[in-house]
Amino acid sequence: MRFLKNWSLPVGMGTGIITYLVFALTPSLDGAAHFFAPFFDRIVPLFMFFILFVTFCKVDFHRMRPVAWHLWEAIFQIIFIGVIMSVILAYKLQGANLVLMEALLVCVISPCAAAAPVVTNKLGGDLEQMTTYTFLTNFITALFIPLCFPMIEKAGHITFWAAFLTILKGVVTVLVVPMLLAYIVKHYMKRLHQRIVSVKDLGYYLWATSLSIVTGVTMKNIFNAKASGWLLLAIALLGLVLCIIQFAVGRWIGHFSGHTAEGGQALGQKNTAFAIWIAYTYLTPLSSVGPGCYILWQNIINSIEIWQHRRDENRQLAATQK
Repeated sequence: MRFLKNWSLPVGMGTGIITYLVFALTPSLDGAAHFFAPFFDRIVPLFMFFILFVTFCKVDFHRMRPVAWHLWEAIFQIIFIGVIMSVILAYKLQGANLVLMEALLVCVISPCAAAAPVVTNKLGGDLEQMTTYTFLTNFITALFIPLCFPMIEKAGHITFWAAFLTILKGVVTVLVVPMLLAYIVKHYMKRLHQRIVSVKDLGYYLWATSLSIVTGVTMKNIFNAKASGWLLLAIALLGLVLCIIQFAVGRWIGHFSGHTAEGGQALGQKNTAFAIWIAYTYLTPLSSVGPGCYILWQNIINSIEIWQHRRDENRQLAATQK
């Protein structure tokens, strides 16, 4: 049990990978795989709803306000978007090169993950500041997707207001509704609220469970992708480089105001489920492999950060006991 508690994210990802391989490599399980596929597609958004609801139950809503590091994180996200768009348009990329850059673009333009406050809370960061930035980055995404995607091949049918309202609807469903529900429970259903917050790391374990499902879906997308192995490898490796850069830049911005953990999560941890959807819907479908690989990289980094934070806490505890 202690091992599972300490290594929930790697165990969740490993479970998803192994489960997919078992079903994919066992012909007699094809019927069960087709039966459960729609169920897993529907349960992930439900998991995210409850994860955020539990997290928001711990938020002090009076402390939610924009701060300086939010502005700098947003500026760097916009710079990254501009660099990738400039490469695509300046060199008029086509074919595999275009797919590769689209895969990177969706990993940059996508908003901060809805589960980022969960990890931030686990790292001892400021939950209110992280939650505030999660809202802000969703509106940045809502503005830049309809601006950028019509300039790229196969995206010309998007109108600004159609894309903006579609994304805004997702923001309301994923963020606003669980927040309003948490506010009501916290202020008007205090007994229920107390029972929810008394369960330590409940949101974190819900997220680890949902991660196993999302990882399994990611493996399915990678194995079923109709592309050369070299292109898939290039997407995966460049996704790793991009993930490291975004986490590093975010932490660098955050350390100036004493919010290193929050800064790294804000810029590095992306809503990959949303990124996969926009890539598959509005760009070349193969580019969805990019955020599919990114989810693995960002959660490996999350696991390392959580391990380091737990190690530092244990050292501090040992020092105080001497």
